[in-house]
Amino acid sequence: MGKSTIAAKYVWDNKSPCYFNIRQTNSNRAELFLESIRQQLTKRYQLQNVEKANLADLLEQVSKKIPVSERLVIVVDALDEVEQEAGGNLLYLPTALPERVYFLLTRRPYSIDKKRLSAPDVPMEELDLRANDYVNLSREDIKKYIGLFLNVDEDYKKGLRQWIQDHKIDENDFVEQVATKSENNFMYLRYVLPGIAKGNYKDLNLTQLPDGLQDYYQVHWRRMGMDEKPQEVKVLILFILVEIGTPIPCEMMAAVAKQDEYDVQLVLDEWVEYLKEQTIEGDNCYSIYHASFLDFLKSKPVLDTKKRKLLKEVNQRIVDYWERENEEDDGDS
Repeated sequence: MGKSTIAAKYVWDNKSPCYFNIRQTNSNRAELFLESIRQQLTKRYQLQNVEKANLADLLEQVSKKIPVSERLVIVVDALDEVEQEAGGNLLYLPTALPERVYFLLTRRPYSIDKKRLSAPDVPMEELDLRANDYVNLSREDIKKYIGLFLNVDEDYKKGLRQWIQDHKIDENDFVEQVATKSENNFMYLRYVLPGIAKGNYKDLNLTQLPDGLQDYYQVHWRRMGMDEKPQEVKVLILFILVEIGTPIPCEMMAAVAKQDEYDVQLVLDEWVEYLKEQTIEGDNCYSIYHASFLDFLKSKPVLDTKKRKLLKEVNQRIVDYWERENEEDDGDS
């Protein structure tokens, strides 16, 4: 829906303190949030002796340093991705706020029993991006975004225009129908438009494109033969990524999967659009790029008994891997 983009734009424009919860990298725990916000506020307001201060005390000290004409807005993205035991507000956010201190929070749609955020003495306003007025605005932004791919993006505009020409589609119809297909989800466009430009959908017409992000994942899953037995190694590697949860190198995946490292790298290259690659201590490490794809993968074992068995096997292999690593470390010492 673009909620993280809205949060990032606000931070960029206002240089606000912020924290972006990211489940895929385990950057979604209360202690990490507090440490990050504490460091940002300490630097901004030159606070002293706050190394162990909780958030409420920290904000109380900060409020005394905020000029009367200014406001402090702390941006926190993706409350739905927070990992925290039951009890207390998400991230242990204060139930009361000092004067001139505000929080801008984002999250996916939720049921009231999962809100886990109570601040009875603090005025709250909610902006639902699914409301009619905002849906219309989002659709206009979606159409502009498609226009950027068609007219500006040097990597994809030629391929997109060729696809439109080959399928004898009016450009305006293309923009309108793809916008509808996207269900106002920018992540859908990030996947589908490059896919069209690369020729992944040359055998499909406009109406046959996936409907929404989840359908896109399912269509792509089938088109790559992921439900067929010969693809079980690919499923195994994806489940390793899901279960590990943090960025891991190809070498570790190969060891857990008991596969040749070269073959594992081929699978990672094939799924590159869904993965985030980063260098950690000299190793190229991989993790799932977006929470929606992670949710999709986690739903797959429920559909098939064989996959539930495979997921159990993945977890056991991970345990075996860490036991081998610990034994080697003990031997070295």
